[in-house]
Amino acid sequence: MRIGELAQRTGVSERSLRYYEQQGLLQAERTPGGHRDYADGAVERVIRIQELFAAGLCSAKIAQLLPCLGDGKGGAAVTATPWLADQLTKERERIDRMIGDLVRSRDVLDDVIREAQDRG
Repeated sequence: MRIGELAQRTGVSERSLRYYEQQGLLQAERTPGGHRDYADGAVERVIRIQELFAAGLCSAKIAQLLPCLGDGKGGAAVTATPWLADQLTKERERIDRMIGDLVRSRDVLDDVIREAQDRG
């Protein structure tokens, strides 16, 4: 599929798809006319990349992890290693800290909201 179709099917801009390709996260064949031609599996790969970015991983970390990720349903590939487990554990701990920070921030906002409503 062409880059425009991949962008439409994933909701990711063509610019981002080019960036993913530059970072080694996504691969495309080239047509004789020089246009990018993505395999059908590119849709799932782009969705996975988006999920990893949303979790706060940088492109370099994603590039390290993608070959170890499996079937597109969250399972690990046979190339998953103890190194991967260690890296993912660190990322999970970072995400847990972020969740804790967000919960504390929400609690502060809730307190302010309650106090403001009680005054009104």
